[in-house]
Amino acid sequence: MPDSPPSAPFTHRFRVRYAEVDPQSVVFNSRYLEYADLLITEHWRDCGVHFAGDDALEFHVVRAEVDFRSPIRVDEWVEGRVWTDRIGTSSVTTRIELHGADDGVEQDLRATIVLVHVHVDLASGQPMPVPPRARLALGVQE
Repeated sequence: MPDSPPSAPFTHRFRVRYAEVDPQSVVFNSRYLEYADLLITEHWRDCGVHFAGDDALEFHVVRAEVDFRSPIRVDEWVEGRVWTDRIGTSSVTTRIELHGADDGVEQDLRATIVLVHVHVDLASGQPMPVPPRARLALGVQE
Protein backbone atom coordinates (compact mmCIF):
# COMPACT_ATOMS: atom_id res chain seq x y z
CA MET A 1 0.00 0.00 0.00
CA PRO A 2 1.20 3.53 -0.65
CA ASP A 3 2.62 5.62 2.21
CA SER A 4 0.12 8.37 1.49
CA PRO A 5 -3.24 7.85 -0.19
CA PRO A 6 -3.26 9.02 -3.81
CA SER A 7 -6.51 11.00 -4.08
CA ALA A 8 -8.77 13.27 -2.09
CA PRO A 9 -10.48 11.32 0.68
CA PHE A 10 -14.09 11.18 1.75
CA THR A 11 -14.28 13.04 5.07
CA HIS A 12 -16.72 12.90 7.97
CA ARG A 13 -16.48 14.70 11.32
CA PHE A 14 -17.85 13.54 14.66
CA ARG A 15 -17.41 14.35 18.34
CA VAL A 16 -16.21 11.83 20.93
CA ARG A 17 -18.94 11.03 23.45
CA TYR A 18 -18.44 10.36 27.14
CA ALA A 19 -19.59 6.74 26.75
CA GLU A 20 -16.69 6.09 24.34
CA VAL A 21 -13.87 6.82 26.79
CA ASP A 22 -12.16 5.06 29.68
CA PRO A 23 -11.76 6.52 33.22
CA GLN A 24 -8.80 8.61 31.96
CA SER A 25 -11.08 10.26 29.35
CA VAL A 26 -9.22 8.57 26.48
CA VAL A 27 -11.11 6.73 23.73
CA PHE A 28 -11.24 3.02 24.59
CA ASN A 29 -9.34 0.86 22.06
CA SER A 30 -12.36 -1.07 20.74
CA ARG A 31 -14.01 2.20 19.73
CA TYR A 32 -11.48 2.74 16.93
CA LEU A 33 -13.13 -0.09 14.98
CA GLU A 34 -16.56 1.38 15.74
CA TYR A 35 -15.34 4.67 14.32
CA ALA A 36 -14.08 2.80 11.24
CA ASP A 37 -17.54 1.23 10.83
CA LEU A 38 -19.19 4.65 11.11
CA LEU A 39 -16.84 6.09 8.49
CA ILE A 40 -17.25 3.16 6.07
CA THR A 41 -21.03 3.43 6.41
CA GLU A 42 -21.03 7.17 5.69
CA HIS A 43 -18.54 6.81 2.82
CA TRP A 44 -20.39 3.97 1.12
CA ARG A 45 -23.73 5.74 1.66
CA ASP A 46 -22.25 8.82 -0.01
CA CYS A 47 -21.08 6.63 -2.93
CA GLY A 48 -24.50 4.97 -3.29
CA VAL A 49 -23.42 1.52 -2.08
CA HIS A 50 -26.48 0.15 -0.23
CA PHE A 51 -26.57 -2.11 2.83
CA ALA A 52 -30.37 -2.52 2.84
CA GLY A 53 -33.15 -2.74 0.27
CA ASP A 54 -33.30 -4.24 -3.20
CA ASP A 55 -29.76 -3.21 -4.21
CA ALA A 56 -28.18 -4.27 -0.89
CA LEU A 57 -24.69 -5.72 -0.89
CA GLU A 58 -23.34 -7.93 1.89
CA PHE A 59 -19.77 -7.33 2.99
CA HIS A 60 -18.00 -9.00 5.91
CA VAL A 61 -14.82 -7.68 7.52
CA VAL A 62 -12.08 -10.30 7.14
CA ARG A 63 -9.18 -8.17 8.31
CA ALA A 64 -8.85 -5.12 10.55
CA GLU A 65 -5.58 -3.39 11.41
CA VAL A 66 -5.33 -0.39 13.75
CA ASP A 67 -2.13 1.63 14.07
CA PHE A 68 -2.40 3.89 17.11
CA ARG A 69 -0.46 7.18 17.04
CA SER A 70 -1.77 9.32 19.89
CA PRO A 71 -4.85 9.45 22.13
CA ILE A 72 -8.25 10.79 21.21
CA ARG A 73 -10.02 12.32 24.20
CA VAL A 74 -13.56 12.95 25.37
CA ASP A 75 -15.46 15.77 23.62
CA GLU A 76 -12.82 16.17 20.88
CA TRP A 77 -13.85 16.64 17.30
CA VAL A 78 -12.44 13.94 15.04
CA GLU A 79 -12.12 14.11 11.28
CA GLY A 80 -12.21 10.73 9.60
CA ARG A 81 -10.70 10.40 6.14
CA VAL A 82 -11.50 7.41 3.95
CA TRP A 83 -9.87 6.07 0.80
CA THR A 84 -10.71 2.92 -1.14
CA ASP A 85 -7.20 1.62 -1.83
CA ARG A 86 -8.01 -1.54 -3.76
CA ILE A 87 -10.84 -3.66 -5.09
CA GLY A 88 -10.00 -7.29 -5.80
CA THR A 89 -12.26 -9.97 -7.21
CA SER A 90 -14.37 -10.23 -4.04
CA SER A 91 -12.64 -7.86 -1.63
CA VAL A 92 -12.43 -4.13 -0.92
CA THR A 93 -9.46 -2.65 0.99
CA THR A 94 -10.14 0.65 2.73
CA ARG A 95 -7.72 2.98 4.52
CA ILE A 96 -9.07 5.25 7.25
CA GLU A 97 -7.25 8.01 9.09
CA LEU A 98 -8.51 9.59 12.30
CA HIS A 99 -7.31 13.18 12.86
CA GLY A 100 -7.98 15.55 15.73
CA ALA A 101 -10.02 18.48 14.44
CA ASP A 102 -10.95 20.73 17.38
CA ASP A 103 -11.91 24.33 16.63
CA GLY A 104 -11.82 23.66 12.90
CA VAL A 105 -8.04 23.36 12.91
CA GLU A 106 -6.59 20.11 11.60
CA GLN A 107 -4.35 18.46 14.17
CA ASP A 108 -2.09 15.45 14.13
CA LEU A 109 -2.89 11.97 12.89
CA ARG A 110 -4.24 9.89 15.78
CA ALA A 111 -4.71 6.49 14.13
CA THR A 112 -4.67 4.68 10.81
CA ILE A 113 -7.06 1.80 10.21
CA VAL A 114 -7.02 -0.63 7.29
CA LEU A 115 -10.07 -2.81 6.69
CA VAL A 116 -10.55 -5.59 4.17
CA HIS A 117 -14.17 -6.45 3.41
CA VAL A 118 -15.26 -9.44 1.35
CA HIS A 119 -18.49 -9.40 -0.66
CA VAL A 120 -20.43 -12.55 0.23
CA ASP A 121 -23.59 -14.43 -0.57
CA LEU A 122 -25.55 -13.99 2.66
CA ALA A 123 -27.21 -17.43 2.53
CA SER A 124 -24.01 -19.43 2.06
CA GLY A 125 -21.40 -17.01 3.42
CA GLN A 126 -19.27 -17.72 0.34
CA PRO A 127 -17.29 -14.93 -1.40
CA MET A 128 -18.81 -13.38 -4.51
CA PRO A 129 -17.32 -10.96 -7.05
CA VAL A 130 -17.74 -7.28 -6.20
CA PRO A 131 -20.44 -6.06 -8.62
CA PRO A 132 -19.41 -3.57 -11.33
CA ARG A 133 -21.79 -0.95 -9.89
CA ALA A 134 -19.96 -1.07 -6.54
CA ARG A 135 -16.57 -0.86 -8.28
CA LEU A 136 -17.72 2.19 -10.19
CA ALA A 137 -19.30 3.81 -7.11
CA LEU A 138 -16.15 3.33 -4.99
CA GLY A 139 -14.00 4.74 -7.79
CA VAL A 140 -11.34 2.07 -8.06
CA GLN A 141 -10.87 0.32 -11.38
CA GLU A 142 -8.42 -2.59 -11.73
